[in-house]
Amino acid sequence: MVTCAQVTRTFATRAGRIVGLVEVSFHINPGEFVVLQGPSGSGKSTLLLTLGGMLRPSSGTVTVAGTDLYALSSGARARVRAAQIGFVFQLFHLVPYLTVHQNILAGLTSAQARENRDRVDALITELGLTERRRTLPGTLSAGERQRVALARALVRRPPLILADEPTGNLDPANAALVFQHLGRYRQEGGTVLVVTHGQEATSHATRILRLEAGRFVTPTLPLAANADSLVP
Repeated sequence: MVTCAQVTRTFATRAGRIVGLVEVSFHINPGEFVVLQGPSGSGKSTLLLTLGGMLRPSSGTVTVAGTDLYALSSGARARVRAAQIGFVFQLFHLVPYLTVHQNILAGLTSAQARENRDRVDALITELGLTERRRTLPGTLSAGERQRVALARALVRRPPLILADEPTGNLDPANAALVFQHLGRYRQEGGTVLVVTHGQEATSHATRILRLEAGRFVTPTLPLAANADSLVP
């Protein structure tokens, strides 16, 4: 599903060159739920953006579903993102002038919206957003906004979901709900990579990776309890 080969990413600043990732290599099989942990500044978000086709590595390759992302033009890469990847971010990134229902449909064509009407209704119900369906994001709680962002990522059934600190602004109950739905998505055949400081996601994980100073520092062994459906 995802292969990261010898990926290095550096950033030029006035103070000099900062290294974000150092020759990072790993593979994620279809059907995995991978948790990426590490201290602030360790390179977690840099890696996630690189895997999502939004941050070109200084060297190395990133392959998603058999496609070398950075061998593509920016337009072709955007089309791969739209077809293959769903994103969930800590800061939600909802469109402020669209309702909950409209935000969930954002990014879908009219035909896709019609095809997914029942799925949208089901997600709104499952995520406790029925009474908020026609509400604008500015009146929602942080937990409600994150549930809208999650529904927006799930509605297209992308093969891969990348989540960057999706529960960083949430209380424990809402955090558990987010990971419950991501775990169910993985059980239905999706692949999930979550960046998180917390421990709430580990019960759903098939593997835990840890970054420090842009490098993996612990073995990336599977968690047996959740690894039963992995592709070898």
